[in-house]
Amino acid sequence: MNAPTQPKISLAGKLLLAMPDMPDPRFERSVILLCVHDEGGALGIALHEPMTGIGLRELLVSLDIDGSAVEDSSVLQGGPVEPRRGFVLHSQDWMSSDSHPIDDDIALTGSMEVLNAIASGGGPKSWLVTLGYAGWGAGQLEAELAAPGWYLGKAEPHRLFSMAPEERWTGAFALEGIDPAMLTGSMGHA
Repeated sequence: MNAPTQPKISLAGKLLLAMPDMPDPRFERSVILLCVHDEGGALGIALHEPMTGIGLRELLVSLDIDGSAVEDSSVLQGGPVEPRRGFVLHSQDWMSSDSHPIDDDIALTGSMEVLNAIASGGGPKSWLVTLGYAGWGAGQLEAELAAPGWYLGKAEPHRLFSMAPEERWTGAFALEGIDPAMLTGSMGHA
């Protein structure tokens, strides 16, 4: 008789926080919200790095959306994969048929409908606009988590929305009750 297979635990809704000794400099001080995690792989959105040279209003104008009524804000570099593909992380008080719930509070939408709603003032109460995403193939994220470099945290992305992007790394660790200055990846020798 075969032993029953254990169901795979999805990490969607968790935060990936780069440890201070992150070996890959591209992910130094990264805060990534895992949005999808299944047997095919994982998709996450980075929350810590604003794009240089483009704000929300400029992005809306480039998409032929009137953004004059919305306050300009940062567009985040969501990750290195498909850097021209846009996503909006947002509160679930606004949802469309294209919205993907991540947890009880946060959803991910990749359609123009959410940008039009934001521009018209009828969109979600809280949101972050991103370009690109971080992606992992089947089993790749699990392998990375088994090696040094990442801390898997409890997601409280709605609390991170109000922080400046450059404060989110220390802020995410603080929400975990951790001072990142006290973390080290190497062992001492007596």
